[in-house]
Amino acid sequence: MEQQYLEVPNNILTGKDLDYLSDMFDWNYGALKKTNEALNNVSDQDAIDVLKKAFDIFDNNLNSILNILNNGGATNE
Repeated sequence: MEQQYLEVPNNILTGKDLDYLSDMFDWNYGALKKTNEALNNVSDQDAIDVLKKAFDIFDNNLNSILNILNNGGATNE
């Protein structure tokens, strides 16, 4: 049975939303792993600084995606 809403809920994730979130998670996780691998193989301090910033960005993105999923689509904005 299809449920009718008087007001659109703000915490619903559609299948398409989940596909986008899954893709974003995969991209960021892959980038995080490659960044971590590069950090372990680089000795130049400037490169290390840039890689650490990139690692933090990818890590924050992953946590944001997980928060969206844990809250059923509701955001804290």
